[in-house]
Amino acid sequence: MPKQRHEQAQSRMKALHIRAGATLLRCLAGLSLALLLAGCSDDGSAPSGTSPLDQTTAEALGFAVKPAPAPLPELSFMDGQEQPLTLENFEGKVVLLNLWATWCPPCREEMPTLDRLQAKLGGDEFEVVALSIDRGGLEVIRDFFDETGVEHLALYNDPQGETAVTLSALGLPTTLLIDREGRELARLVGAAEWDSAEMVAFLEEAVIGARSAR
Repeated sequence: MPKQRHEQAQSRMKALHIRAGATLLRCLAGLSLALLLAGCSDDGSAPSGTSPLDQTTAEALGFAVKPAPAPLPELSFMDGQEQPLTLENFEGKVVLLNLWATWCPPCREEMPTLDRLQAKLGGDEFEVVALSIDRGGLEVIRDFFDETGVEHLALYNDPQGETAVTLSALGLPTTLLIDREGRELARLVGAAEWDSAEMVAFLEEAVIGARSAR
């Protein structure tokens, strides 16, 4: 009798193991299907919530790309008429937000290239927002623009430098690529050749991608 009870117990344990194994396989199959479905949409495109940028190209140009479009905190600054603005004033456009100052040598060096970029791409769908944090105010910025022949960039100023603090800028210049909904797509710290053929083509693709996502 003890031997018979032992054999019965072993049989029950085997049956439990078999049922547990089958349950585990069903769970794994369901998980694999869920991951497969999460990895593509009905049209085979990348899942929503991922970056729309070509990461390889962006990184080659010096950008650090966000894994997904990241909401930005509210930013307050003024235009050339000392009227208050926020990023909401640019909603619907892809924005290249450049934090700079006239006392920053790399900023001064790259500013003409930003001016030429605005001349090439600026319009209803794209704008370079060159936001100075000069404490001297708009007159200092205006003098610098006149001195360097900048013609296509509007005047923007944050004399308290609060935007740089809010955005955790590590230095100047710092430039953010922002989508139509005001979310950060990528960031570049340091100067760049903004009117180079490679950069212009990359930003054109960003505008096209934002247009198709509407």
